[in-house]
Amino acid sequence: MAYALLALSQVAGLLLVPFGLPGTWVQVLGVVGYAFATDFQTVGWATLTMVLVLAALGEVVEFTLGGRYARKYGGSRRAAWGAILGGIAGAIIGVPVFLIGSVIGAFVGAFAGAALMEYTRSPEIRAALRVGWGAFVGRMVAIAAKSAIGVAIAAVALLSALG
Repeated sequence: MAYALLALSQVAGLLLVPFGLPGTWVQVLGVVGYAFATDFQTVGWATLTMVLVLAALGEVVEFTLGGRYARKYGGSRRAAWGAILGGIAGAIIGVPVFLIGSVIGAFVGAFAGAALMEYTRSPEIRAALRVGWGAFVGRMVAIAAKSAIGVAIAAVALLSALG
């Protein structure tokens, strides 16, 4: 029964990640719950540490890739920070829209933040839009990367629990 709940928490976490929700942390909580339920017989501190580090890495990757791609598409440091902060603000603002609001908000926020900050540096609209597009692409890459990290967490959790 405990293993089934662990597996369910891993699947649920993986389904939450693309929506900008804290899916990797749901996965970590599932591993912690399994460890306590089984008195740390198969899942120990090494596994718990590994999934915590992976989840933290997922957060860093998610919030920095938009900025990196804004820079890659010709943006300034200001545009990179605009993408990061815009993505966070957009995700928060989009929360009231059921299920997909935070995702759409994060994409729009990253685009708008990067484009606006680049436009304030150099008022050439085409360059600002290109940088905004870079932030948008970075956000897509970030979701893919965080999903891959979620798969790694699930693999570590489920294989460690087997024994």
